[in-house]
Amino acid sequence: MDDRYLWDKTGPVDADVERLERELGRFRHERRPLSLPARRRIFPRAVLAAAAVVLAAAGVAWVALAGARPRWRVESLQGTAIAGDAAGNVARALPAGQGVETDGVSRVKLRMGRVAEISVGPNSRLRLLPSRAVEQRLALDRGTIAAKISAPPRFFIIQTSSAFAVDLGCAYTLSVDEAGNGLLRVETGWVSFERDARESIVPAGAACATRPGKGPGTPYYEDAAPEFREALERLDLGTGGEAALATVLSGARKRDGLTLWHLLARTDGGNRERVYERLEQLVPPPPGVTREAILRGDARGLERWRWELEGMPLLPREGSFGSYWRKLWFRLAGA
Repeated sequence: MDDRYLWDKTGPVDADVERLERELGRFRHERRPLSLPARRRIFPRAVLAAAAVVLAAAGVAWVALAGARPRWRVESLQGTAIAGDAAGNVARALPAGQGVETDGVSRVKLRMGRVAEISVGPNSRLRLLPSRAVEQRLALDRGTIAAKISAPPRFFIIQTSSAFAVDLGCAYTLSVDEAGNGLLRVETGWVSFERDARESIVPAGAACATRPGKGPGTPYYEDAAPEFREALERLDLGTGGEAALATVLSGARKRDGLTLWHLLARTDGGNRERVYERLEQLVPPPPGVTREAILRGDARGLERWRWELEGMPLLPREGSFGSYWRKLWFRLAGA
């Protein structure tokens, strides 16, 4: 049998092979060029992000031009409290430059839309200061207030004679006596207690005192041992020395890393080294944060270590896409 046809189709064709080819030919694959779907054009993420920021900024500008300004209103008066230039129990707007004042038995509640509520206790005076559309400032001259804030960080600032309570999204109480001594206690969220270059970040469950001429002290958790708190107060007042520092370091728990972290910036020399060593035992620094950097006061290293502490906030960067939308929402919710 001549089978050359089976190999290279050069020999004679066998009838059976020819018939088999015809039968199978209908199943032959026809080679075609590969067809791909049309390519979709995808805009770079940076372009989309920039467009979103522009739209958000335009929204903020539109609200500002439309006159949607946040407003404080007196929601309720109890007793003989005075709101603005008159007493009475009628809900009404309270413009900047005016305030509320209570006697020994009266109370006042202020509200700004859906974003803020401030209860003013007896024997208190709270004033509304000139403010910007996305930053509200008040002054607590004396007494006690309880604030509940649902707004982007740093939109509400309440000043006392010795410190500024800068809201980071929280609920807190703030008290000031006639001498100007104050106490901040945070229930939820965080508050930044500030004066000049001195800052104390106070999370939920913590407190921080402030004194005229000294500014905010070192924050502490309120469940800390009494001797720990007493020694910390002596340190803040400058009357404790190394003995008070030793008490604080020996009595510190892991969550008291909050206090030790703040002390790193408020001590120097050998005392800073002692604080560093104790904090390192309780809350090890993250990779890349070195002893040398912390001891020389490296701000970036301190910030990264702060994120390792219990209850400390990770705040959005100012100017980020999210911050624009939060500002827009604040303007609408507080109007």
